[in-house]
Amino acid sequence: MNPHRATVWFDSGCPLCRREIALMRKLDRGNAIRFVDLYDASASCPIDRAEALARFHAEENGKLYVGAQAFAAMWRAIPMFRPLGIMAGWAPLTPLFDLLYRGFLRIRPRLQRLFQ
Repeated sequence: MNPHRATVWFDSGCPLCRREIALMRKLDRGNAIRFVDLYDASASCPIDRAEALARFHAEENGKLYVGAQAFAAMWRAIPMFRPLGIMAGWAPLTPLFDLLYRGFLRIRPRLQRLFQ
């Protein structure tokens, strides 16, 4: 049995992603998330790595999530962020979180340059 509530695939080549994952690891005191570096050749990934590098992916209870819903799955695994993860996964709010994620993707390259 997997002791983790969620699996998160992340881009260790992205300075912004590294900072975020470092914060999530620090907050994940219960070791509820398995973090998988997409650049680790020995790591398994259920989808194409290029696709995983382009958009955030997470697995929770056997279901693969992409984008805002992947963040929601990660947040649900961390007690401090669980309420936000539940809200983000609630159908009436899902379009809002998806819109915010798409906006983030547009500014992500500029943010990455700031964190280099």
